[in-house]
Amino acid sequence: MNTDEFRRHAHAVVDWMADYLDRVEQYPVKAQVRPGEIAARLPPAPPEMGEPVEAILRDFERDLMPGVTHWQHPAFFAYFPANNSPPSILAEMLTAALGLQCMLWQTSPAAAELEGRVLDWLRRMLGLPDGFTGVIQDSASSATLCSILTARERATGWRANEHGLAAVAAETGPMTVYCSAETHSSVEKAVKIAGLGRASLRKIPVDATFAMRPDTLAAAVEADIAAGRKPVCVVATLGTTGASGIDRLRPIGEICRRHGIWLHVDAAWAGAALILPEQRGMLDGIEYADSFVMNPHKWLLTNFDCSAHYVRDPEALIRTLAILPEYLKTPERGQVDDYRDWGIPLGRRFRALKLWFVIRTYGVAALQEMVRKHIALARDAASWIEAETDFELLAPSVLALFCFRYRPRGIDDEQRLDRLNEALLLKLNEGGRAYFTQTRVSGKYAIRFSIGQRTTERRHVEAAWAEIRETARGLER
Repeated sequence: MNTDEFRRHAHAVVDWMADYLDRVEQYPVKAQVRPGEIAARLPPAPPEMGEPVEAILRDFERDLMPGVTHWQHPAFFAYFPANNSPPSILAEMLTAALGLQCMLWQTSPAAAELEGRVLDWLRRMLGLPDGFTGVIQDSASSATLCSILTARERATGWRANEHGLAAVAAETGPMTVYCSAETHSSVEKAVKIAGLGRASLRKIPVDATFAMRPDTLAAAVEADIAAGRKPVCVVATLGTTGASGIDRLRPIGEICRRHGIWLHVDAAWAGAALILPEQRGMLDGIEYADSFVMNPHKWLLTNFDCSAHYVRDPEALIRTLAILPEYLKTPERGQVDDYRDWGIPLGRRFRALKLWFVIRTYGVAALQEMVRKHIALARDAASWIEAETDFELLAPSVLALFCFRYRPRGIDDEQRLDRLNEALLLKLNEGGRAYFTQTRVSGKYAIRFSIGQRTTERRHVEAAWAEIRETARGLER
């Protein structure tokens, strides 16, 4: 393909993209296909000769689009948002055209220096104090893994990487990590990858607000110390995935400070709400934190992947992760930030560009307006559900998430209610007009209602609630 052909096809693709943004609401939110259906449309062998781009685009529309779940649909109320926006898409196009590999300052000075500056902009927007330095990771899962690895190294005097966990275990004792029972599964995965073992993870019970209980955390830490174990990290969560529990950083941080434990704060979703001054109460006690992560690719209109990871001590992170073979040495080392030393992979995309485009295009005020609107819509929707006699809230509206279930009068058996709500969720998602996901709240099957799409308006939330009522009341009981 020469550049003239590229230009012609690129214009066609941009037209398709713009049309998609305009018409995404016309698609069923969740893909309405069966397992294997898309693969059956694809030839088993690659083509021997190249094919026209027009044919490839036609097959994309015909064969692949039916298998797309539309995360940018205004009636996407599942999981957490994974927003994009026109300026973010434009930046991704530039990123693809440049084709940068941003592992070192030298391989793209603009990428490295923009990343440092735009992460500091975001730090100020979130109200994080001076002393935090940011880096973009691919996901909060990777940021949490990096933090647990750094906590492990600090706790072993930087010897675990050098000699292996078995060699240092006799001196440190078994190492332990703590999180709430509501914490994201990425913490458990990180503990396994870090070589600490799943048995080392302590899942601390939560209170009535689904927040970690500091008293129980303190007791668990003290019991482990008394048993000869070495507490190395506590993961506090702002906005748990199931019911949006907000862990209290101050009492947790005091426990960590008292025992020399690394405190990592996972604010992957809820961290975006910190751009609102009225939500900054979540940061009470942030001075105790060693690391913090939030995802602009969730609620701040920036295409996946873009996770903002902040650390108090960049040198500790670098010391944990850096390896310096001859072929990666540069004359600027020591004067610049080589971000390949700040994360797991060597290769890095130019992710800062899209965050820069988004912040500059919308400005802080417009982003704040969107987040406030979503929070207000969730509060209103929760109040509609609470007002009905045959529905109940299982977790109240916190930020832009709440959990509910259908509970017809006369049905009190919990297993029957679980089956009924599972059938309700399946029916809702099969309809294609809205998309929800499930969780369990205090052991009860619950449907999550998460609001956060860029184009979601009140009419979409009202239509979803009408769909829920009609579908639920039409179910066989």
